[in-house]
Amino acid sequence: MAGLSFCGNNVTKNAYSVDTGMLNNGCFVDALNLVPHVFLLFITFPILFIGWGSQSSKVQIHHNTWLHFPGHNLRWILTFTLLFVHVCEIAEGIMDTNHLHLFMPAFMGFIAATTSVVYYHNIETSNFPKLLLALFIYWVLAFITKSIKLWKFAEYGVGVLHLRFCITALLVVLYGLLMAVEINVIRVRRYVFFANPQKVKPPEDLQDLGVRFLQPFVNLLSKATYWWMNPLIIGAHKRPIELKKIGKLPIAMRALTNYLKLKDAYEDQRDPEKAPSIWRSMYRAFGRPILLSSTFRYLADLLGFAGPLCIYGIVEHLNKKPVPYFEVYFMSSNELLQNTSVLAVLLFLALVLQRTFLQASYYVTIETGINLRGALLAMIYNKILRLSTSNMSMGEMTLGQINNLVAIETNQLMWFLFLCPNLWAMPVQIVMGVILLYYLLGTSALIGASVIVLLAPVQYLIATKLADTQKSTLDQSTERLKKTTEILKGIKLLKLYAWENIFCDSVEDTRGKELTSLRTFALYTSMSIFMNAAIPIAAVLVTFVSHALINKSKPSSSEAFAALALFHILVTPLFLLSTVVRFAVKAMVSLIPLYPVQVNGGFFTWGSNLSTLSDINICIPTGQLTMIVGQVGCGKSSLLLAMLGEMQTLSGKVYWRTLPSPPSSLPLPSPPSSLPLPYSVGYATQKSWLLNATVEDNITFGSPFNKQRYKTVIDACSLQPDVDLLPFGDQTEIGERGINLSGGQRQRICVARALYQNTNIVFLDDPFSALDIHLSDHLMQEGILKFLQDDKRTVVLVTHKLQYLIHADWIIAMKDGSVLREGTLKDIQTHDVELYEHWKTLMNRQDQELEKTLRRASTPERPRTRSTMTKKEEEEEEEDDNMSTTTSRRSKIPWRVCWQYLSSGGFLMVFLMVFSKLLKHSVMVAIDYWLAEWTANGDVPVNGTANGDVPVNGTANALCLITSLTVEFLGLSAATNLHHNLLNKIIHAPIRFFDVTPLGQILNRFSADTNIIDQHIPPTLESLTRSTLLCLSAIGVIAFVTPSFLIALIPLAVSFYFIQKYFRVASKDLQDLDDSTQLPLLCHFSETAEGLTTIRAFRHESRFKQKMLELTDTNNTAYLFLSAANRWLEVRTDYLGAVIVLTAAVASIWSSGKSLPSSMVGLGLTYALTVTNYLNWVVRNLADLEVQMAAVKKVNSFLSTESENYEALRAPLLTKRPLFTIKIQDLCVRYDPLLKPVLKHVNAYINPGQKVGICGRTGSGKSSLSLAFFNMVDVFEGRIIIDGIDICKLPLQTLRSRLSIILQDPVLFSGSIRFNLDPERTCTDDRLWEALEIAQLKNMVKALSGGLDAVVTEGGENFSVGQRQLFCLARAFVRKSSILIMDEATASIDMATENVLQKVVMTAFADRTVVTIAHRVHTILEADLVIVMKRGNILEMDKPETLLENEDGMFASFVRADM
Repeated sequence: MAGLSFCGNNVTKNAYSVDTGMLNNGCFVDALNLVPHVFLLFITFPILFIGWGSQSSKVQIHHNTWLHFPGHNLRWILTFTLLFVHVCEIAEGIMDTNHLHLFMPAFMGFIAATTSVVYYHNIETSNFPKLLLALFIYWVLAFITKSIKLWKFAEYGVGVLHLRFCITALLVVLYGLLMAVEINVIRVRRYVFFANPQKVKPPEDLQDLGVRFLQPFVNLLSKATYWWMNPLIIGAHKRPIELKKIGKLPIAMRALTNYLKLKDAYEDQRDPEKAPSIWRSMYRAFGRPILLSSTFRYLADLLGFAGPLCIYGIVEHLNKKPVPYFEVYFMSSNELLQNTSVLAVLLFLALVLQRTFLQASYYVTIETGINLRGALLAMIYNKILRLSTSNMSMGEMTLGQINNLVAIETNQLMWFLFLCPNLWAMPVQIVMGVILLYYLLGTSALIGASVIVLLAPVQYLIATKLADTQKSTLDQSTERLKKTTEILKGIKLLKLYAWENIFCDSVEDTRGKELTSLRTFALYTSMSIFMNAAIPIAAVLVTFVSHALINKSKPSSSEAFAALALFHILVTPLFLLSTVVRFAVKAMVSLIPLYPVQVNGGFFTWGSNLSTLSDINICIPTGQLTMIVGQVGCGKSSLLLAMLGEMQTLSGKVYWRTLPSPPSSLPLPSPPSSLPLPYSVGYATQKSWLLNATVEDNITFGSPFNKQRYKTVIDACSLQPDVDLLPFGDQTEIGERGINLSGGQRQRICVARALYQNTNIVFLDDPFSALDIHLSDHLMQEGILKFLQDDKRTVVLVTHKLQYLIHADWIIAMKDGSVLREGTLKDIQTHDVELYEHWKTLMNRQDQELEKTLRRASTPERPRTRSTMTKKEEEEEEEDDNMSTTTSRRSKIPWRVCWQYLSSGGFLMVFLMVFSKLLKHSVMVAIDYWLAEWTANGDVPVNGTANGDVPVNGTANALCLITSLTVEFLGLSAATNLHHNLLNKIIHAPIRFFDVTPLGQILNRFSADTNIIDQHIPPTLESLTRSTLLCLSAIGVIAFVTPSFLIALIPLAVSFYFIQKYFRVASKDLQDLDDSTQLPLLCHFSETAEGLTTIRAFRHESRFKQKMLELTDTNNTAYLFLSAANRWLEVRTDYLGAVIVLTAAVASIWSSGKSLPSSMVGLGLTYALTVTNYLNWVVRNLADLEVQMAAVKKVNSFLSTESENYEALRAPLLTKRPLFTIKIQDLCVRYDPLLKPVLKHVNAYINPGQKVGICGRTGSGKSSLSLAFFNMVDVFEGRIIIDGIDICKLPLQTLRSRLSIILQDPVLFSGSIRFNLDPERTCTDDRLWEALEIAQLKNMVKALSGGLDAVVTEGGENFSVGQRQLFCLARAFVRKSSILIMDEATASIDMATENVLQKVVMTAFADRTVVTIAHRVHTILEADLVIVMKRGNILEMDKPETLLENEDGMFASFVRADM
């Protein structure tokens, strides 16, 4: 055969003759078509390679991604289409090997089109439009030359039936369109032919160097393949990704932008007839991107069917050789599609396009979901800021619900959006699939498809059951968390009362119910996975058996394998349909709570129609000090809140005058609770509320920092000594409700905040309750009388300290929710002698002594700072933060933790899982292999094999169920063991553990981490093993069919290894960023909800809103990057999968001549198609599992905590007799072996039945001594002997159950009053009523519905602080133990109640030993023995009378100060 020449080598035909005119020679016309391409390459290459020099844009922008020529996306799409048509043209030309002119111009056209887009991209990013002229000339020339060719074809009668005519016509259209795009650029930008070119500026986002999320700004190719993510993902391998690296969100994606968008859409619908619909507003605001995403989804689904059709074509035409043609021959389109090599390339292109569209659809929905979430969070936050206090205190809206709304409900809506496109794409997919099956196999295909349809309701049923079970699991886990939280908050009390086991059992009980739900959940999950795997097997079986029975013949290999691939495609939408419907329902439910919170029409007190405050007529004088006094629970705090507009008004009004008040000022009626106050109020609540921020931030609270003022406030609140003791001074982070500070310090910081703010009015709600006498005096003198009064600020002070009444300009005395008296102290002395006398007796002193309030310099409280961390945690932190090892360590999979997890699940389950998985996949491969053999062999009887196949299929189906069950139950047994061990370890940990470990950290182990171990690890593990084995079996089958595939496998495996290696590291970082940015957001929501009254009083709503928007944006940035990274991975693994399919197809086409049956080719290709689906799941699941295993690691780190020693050396019994002697011998105590001792060589002797008072300044060791009685602290020297027994030798349970204590902070648990008094259920009702009567609570409890069974809400919030303290007293009485310790138990009680209590304690415990630790010294003047402590030593010890005789003594000075 002669060599290849441009016009072909058939000389007889006069290939080069131009007798009939130049344009009538086809070869010449084709040569003419080469000219534009050569022209373009000739002009652009020098420009591309020489570069642009310094001629780029004058505007300095940070990225070279500024796309600003009109028609940008259209140009890219047209160019890609052009490339595809050129490929077809080349393929058509190559079929006729001799004629170079048939494919040479097409090949050059392909190169020119590629060059054009590269050239265009460079010009656009460097903003040099004049150079576009070259492209314009190219399109014009190409359009003209192709039109000439088309015109000649038409002249010679070559028409639509011929492929070459169609291709040429398409090219003419494409060149015409590209020419139009170019003309449009000239028209808009006027860079040539016009006098003044248009000037453009880059968008604000690109000028902002902080914006790093470039998806909206890059070109189409980079958008489709996430190429712009490369530096971030590959860089993560060297340095961890930090928040700085991911920068800010583009303006269009920020929460504020989207909130305004949603709000406008919502308000546009305001129609008096019907309420606006949130769904409609969401559609208006975010509908367009959802439609775009759905379009992508449809395209992807339709392209998905190309796979089975190409397999059909390849297997069908494998052994048919095309007839060679020696002259220029015009082939029809049909013939091209019968060429196996063309089909293989088409299959590859279809897969690449399908995956690109699919990922684009995912990305658009996720981005829209994130935008929607930002908008909804801003909406919810605005709602929360307008919630009335009664909604919170009556439990209508709890912190839990708010957290749920923020963390779960908004995410579910986001997921619903993500699944939306599936909702309308699936029916189309199903219908198309069934039509194609019918086309391939006729009626038998419909019978097979009906199996899928018939089993769909079963799947739906399983899906709904799953949803129900999930809901009940959620309820149980919420209940368990609530109980765990209560235990952890009240852990000190539980240990002191030896009630750990009662509460632990209660949690275990709830956990048991939760595990039952989880087991049901596991069963349904397994059934759902089983249905998913079994349905295609069953459908294929039914189809082929019915085909054999109906047609009395077997399907051909091509039909069989195309059908198999179609069934695999069909199962996914049917399975997902149920999931999507379920999610849609969940999302509908999620939306319900977002809006009903809207109208809180305002008639209320604390929510019921019973008024808490009645007939209040008071006025607060401007610029003076008003004090509100009264007994516990009489409504003092409520009065403040009512003035702040936080209570619902049944009738009457609150008037605020504008300050300073000019004579003409009109009274302003108080707005309903949803509106802000007319001006700001400094407010310190009774229950101190701190932000998770530094001490300084807590005090300045967003006001500008003024050093002088700040210093004065710190001194007034005597915070300096406390600040000096903190690890980083006033820059120490406090928070978690100020857990690392003592009660007094927390309270003083709240007061300092109210003082520091520049407000006209200051409300202080019982600021002295947690302070000792010196601190109270100092605060009163320096803070209130000096600092506030000097500024002429209006001060309203609620207090029980009646000795300060002499300083009040105005006094309001309250009783049972109404005002008893108001006026100056003089007025009350004159008009209500009885009340005045009552106050005087309460104060235990004469009128003249009131003036002699002594001021003492106060010593600081000892803050309970978290000693840095436990050793083990420190090591772990170091291990995590050590940068030098990152590269090697970060890409490793945590095998050790995986092994710990599997071993806690039990070895039998691990063995069962591995064995059943391997068996299942072997059987499934065997079935498909049998199908290939069956369709290939002509001599096997039709029915025989069909019958023999049923048992094999049955086995495969059974194995599907068994494997998924083993994985689920392995996970469950691991979860059960881990939670049980964790709970026991933590509940029995020493009290020191709770001082140094933040409560949030412990709670996280029980909430987030336990949830991951319970519900996330098992499905991830199942999915990982399944997808890995599927990929391995697919590669095995392909290699078995065409061994030459193994050569191509090596580079593919290497690239896969690097993709997963880079992705896993980046994904873990981004996942961590997502988690770590979500936590502050949740905290901010719950902080806001807890401090609503304070925020509104200070009028700081806008600052908090701004912070919420910033936190939301930060979290959304992390989430967006995470989802973009997932798309990055999926696009790459999908393209790898497509290459595998291409290599498998090419390998089998080459091998087909060498005795490879076509059925085996079908088998190989069908398996290759499944690889594309599962490759990315392998990596995704690996990355997920790695992140999830961190939860196991964290739980394990707590399992190594030391427990308290509950077992004694010997177990001598303390008798139950009432009288014990207590001997303290040379006692030395410390909180931790690393810390200094807090008690040093203390010696004391207490006789049976003695009443002992202990006093001393804050931090002198009083409370430590009380804890030593309970063996709660480390007694490293000396001993305490009770009844002749060393308490360290007693079992803790025995020791603690014989003593009682009443703590300074009252602790109540949710449940009933009965449960709070007697959790062990050992006492009769009479005993309980007696205890309540002693504690002055009997009448109040009788008035409650349910009496002893009346509800106590979480933390006892439905009672006032004073009432809670009385319940704690009642609890101690119920116990009737021999020794009662009162640790500053009367701090938050008014004096009248306190005096009654003192008497009660003396009578009820007349024959018992009572140790009182006192704030107010006068409470222990009646004691038999007083111990005065200083810095961990006993300074004085004797009868009070004896001690008072020594006037220079410490005790005497205390008594004088307290007078």
